[in-house]
Order: sequence, then C-alpha cells, then structure tokens
Amino acid sequence: MRILIVKLSSIGDVAHALPAAAWIRRALPQAQIQWVVERRASAILKDSPAIDELTEIDTRRWRRNIFSSATAKEIRRSLALIKSASGNDAPPDIAIDFQGLIKSGFVALASGAARRVGFCSSDLREKMSRIFLTEQAATSEKKHVIEKNLALARAALDLEMDDSTEYEFPIAVSIEDEAFADRAVSDFGSSFAIINPGGGWKTKLWPVDRYGQIADWLRKEAGLSSLVTFGPGEENLADELATYSKTGAAKPLASTLKQFVALARRASLFVGGDTGPLHLAAAAGAPIVGLYGPTSPERNGPFDARDVTVGRDLWCRPACHRRSCWHWRCMDIPVSEVQRAILKRLENTK
Repeated sequence: MRILIVKLSSIGDVAHALPAAAWIRRALPQAQIQWVVERRASAILKDSPAIDELTEIDTRRWRRNIFSSATAKEIRRSLALIKSASGNDAPPDIAIDFQGLIKSGFVALASGAARRVGFCSSDLREKMSRIFLTEQAATSEKKHVIEKNLALARAALDLEMDDSTEYEFPIAVSIEDEAFADRAVSDFGSSFAIINPGGGWKTKLWPVDRYGQIADWLRKEAGLSSLVTFGPGEENLADELATYSKTGAAKPLASTLKQFVALARRASLFVGGDTGPLHLAAAAGAPIVGLYGPTSPERNGPFDARDVTVGRDLWCRPACHRRSCWHWRCMDIPVSEVQRAILKRLENTK
C-alpha cells in the first residue's frame, strides 16, 4: 500500500503531524509512506524512520516566478515525483491532507490518488479545499491538533488506534547534532534554559526587553543561564535580547533544527511563544512555558500536562489567528505572570 502524506508547512505544523506518521508506520509497517513538504520546513523530516520518501516543493519560489518556463518545468517535475515515487508508476492508494489548504488539496489531487481524505469542513483552514477531497473525517470533537491529525489518520486507513497514550516524534538526530549539543552544554553549563523570542507572526511576539528580564531572573532565582535560539532573519532579535540581560545571562546560539532538538533534550526549561521551536522542544521532552496570544493553547499548545501556558483571554481571542492587528493586548503579558508560570513548571518537574 502506498500512502501520501500532505503536510506542507510550517515547522510547528509538521512537528504536530509526526505522531500521525509514526502511528501509520506502526499500524502498517509494510506500507510505502511518502511525505510532501515545503522545502523551508523539510529539514526536520529528513531521514525520519516513519517516512520512505520525502518530496520537497517550493511554492513560495513558484509564486515569485509563476510565468517563467523554469518554474513550469520545476512544477511538472515535482508533480511527477509526487505521482510516481521511487520508480513506482502507480499513483498513491490514498492521499491524506493534514494541511487543509487549497494548495495542499491540489497536491493531493495531482498525486492521482483515487482516495483523498481530509479534515471535516470546520477544521479546514481554507474551506474551499474540500472540493479536492473524496472523503472527510470527523475530527471536530478533538481539541488538540495532534489528536485531530491522529483521528484523521485512523479514519483514512479505517484502523483502530493503539492504546499508546504517548506521542511519538520520529526525528532522526545525527551523531554530529548530538555532538553540537554536547559542546554547547560543555561551554555553557549543564543547567540552562532555552529562550526563543521569535515567531512567524508579529502578533505572537513578546517584547525582548521582558525576555531579558526573565533571563536575569532565571539566573538569580533558579541558577539557570539562558541560551537564546532564533530562526532565519531573527538574529537581531536574539542579539537585542542579550543586550537587555543586565547580568549577561543570555547568550545567542545559532543552530539547525535538528541541533535545536538535541539541545532541547538537555534543557531544564524552554520559554517562548507559539512557534516552531516551542513545538520541537515539546517533541524533545523539554519542560515548557509557552506565551500565547492570537492562537489557542488548547489546540496548539504543549501537550505535557505539566507544561504551563500564559496569555490574556480577551474578547477577540477565540479563533483569532491574525498575523497583524490594530492592538497588541493579547501579548501584553506581565513579566511577573511569566515568572509565576516558570516557578510552577519547575516545581512540576521536581
């Protein structure tokens, strides 16, 4: 059986789909599993034991040069790889759209799969994407996105879920990645927190000066220095945070995604907003304090019951998901509230 997983982006969304891929691998060990993903979110999936074939596409670049012959050629090549993976001329038996967008639905259709299964309409991010589906699964009763993904996989394959209550994140971390984390720990100390000030949306950002206060407080109250991680284009944000740390407790550290996972496995704490690194840290088992504004921690938050999220439940917050807004109140979280959340999470760890 050949199964196509369509989950294009972002890094956090890809991480949230990994437990479903791991469950499919356990349930159907002989199946050929192919995953289609945007190139910018693909690194975490490479060499994953849950996937037989990884197909990378770059729709962002395609849109920039949509009328060029080179783009047309690349699109045709990518669609051919999706349809006929590993020299297999037959299309996938089933395509499972874990994204719920028009473009992900089109990818599922272009694969040639006779069965194309996606979320129920209320869980689709773009409602029109249902026109590409042949079936929709009942997922609306599930609160967390990981549970929605698992429910979609179970319905698509018509198999009972196993009794495991733990999520599996099959991320292949290399010896070199582990060595990177070991060097960082050796240089910085074995007791450390990770602070990640970035976020894909401006509405998810907490002020860097407040993160700097948290770094100083962590050193004084918990004996934890802070490694400041960042994504592409966020270098200045990390450097600015370090300058706000009056004690020098915060040190920016560049890393790849898999190096970050290795580092998070060793961290005593992660503090940051709803973005890819938080979800990778949760997958790695790091204790989490998450700062949530325009998104719901019930749906997108860390899944360990001991983890803590903070935010402001404003009238406009439910189903917000705004990348820009006329006000910033939902992320106007006092430093003292984050400090209380950290103390609670560290106590939960004990």
